Amino acid sequence: LSRPARAASAMGFDEARHLLSRAGFGPTPAEIGTLEVLDYPAAVDRLLATFQPKAATPAPAWVNDGPGALRQKQQAMARTTGDGKAVQVQPPLQEQSRQLRNWWIEEMVATEQPLVEHMVLFWHNHFTSSLTKTYYPGSLYQQNEMFRQNALGNFATVLKAVPRDPAMLLYLDGVRNVARQPNENFARELLELFTLGEGHYTEGDIKAAARAFTGWSIDRASGQFVFREQAHDGGEKTFLGQTGRFGGDEIIAILLNHPRTAETIAEKLWREFVSLKPDRAEIGRLAAVFRASGYEIKPLMRALFLSPSFRDPANRAALIKSPVDLLVGTVRVLGLPVPEKTQLARMMGGLGQSLFNPPNVKGWSGGESWITAYTLLQRQQILRRIVEATTVSQMEGMG
Repeated sequence: LSRPARAASAMGFDEARHLLSRAGFGPTPAEIGTLEVLDYPAAVDRLLATFQPKAATPAPAWVNDGPGALRQKQQAMARTTGDGKAVQVQPPLQEQSRQLRNWWIEEMVATEQPLVEHMVLFWHNHFTSSLTKTYYPGSLYQQNEMFRQNALGNFATVLKAVPRDPAMLLYLDGVRNVARQPNENFARELLELFTLGEGHYTEGDIKAAARAFTGWSIDRASGQFVFREQAHDGGEKTFLGQTGRFGGDEIIAILLNHPRTAETIAEKLWREFVSLKPDRAEIGRLAAVFRASGYEIKPLMRALFLSPSFRDPANRAALIKSPVDLLVGTVRVLGLPVPEKTQLARMMGGLGQSLFNPPNVKGWSGGESWITAYTLLQRQQILRRIVEATTVSQMEGMG
């Protein structure tokens, strides 16, 4: 970004650093210098300007392979050398998982749009899926790219895409959701975690939603979404007080019309970007902005960044960095040679955040849960080693 002329009401270094630190990962002095000369609203608008919807880092070669191709590779785990001896190699699933983590870490370190990557990480933790449950890294890559394409786009678009997402269908057992035996896992998390939150629906609503999504599955060979009409329950359902022959899309439409959905997302973004103690009045105001825009994410983020609470000096340095934010930010802000990314991924996992493997359907709890007596010591040791390392070889043994 070119450095603009200094505005009469320039925000200054400290506020620019706070904005960039919260919005991305470890802002460099140059990035801070670019924003500090602007007035604050102009700086926010600059952050929210149009972005590239695709990762700049080349994806691994296998990302478009279906699960059938992965199964074939898994069955041929040992290769044979010229002298006929079998040599054990890294199992394809584990190797693809390693490459996938490395790909995203490289994108976070090298990106010119750190706010987008922060939002991709946010959506990854909201609509959780994991490698340990799906056994199909390609699906997690496709999901990650879907989050990036819509990172600052439209939440309604994301919510409509998620039930058709292969990683989600595998993770929450949508592939097993059939009319004769509905599986309620996705329906339950859709209501409890993705939209309304606890206390705003009944068990009957979960059962109705589960029936509406029956037949939503994936093709076993290609891994792509398919709708299996013969497995779908087309009967009448009552959901959140409305009755009809609802399918999945109608369930999503009803949820988007419910005021709690906007409040849930506004509150979660508040905890991510502002403070661990949401202001109820501010959450209501932000949710109203969100709904009025038709669930456009940029107006919500603009309102959040411009809120008095976000700018309040009392909220600076008041959030605990996630392991990903801590390590990626350290490498970025210090302009260090990028350590071997497998080691970085291992360090993140050691601190409690293994990318593409949230601990459960609720994702990483964040906040104070990142800090224990053990992880605090680990953070100190890892940061010291990163700062002291000047070559890849010196990073060895840092797992």
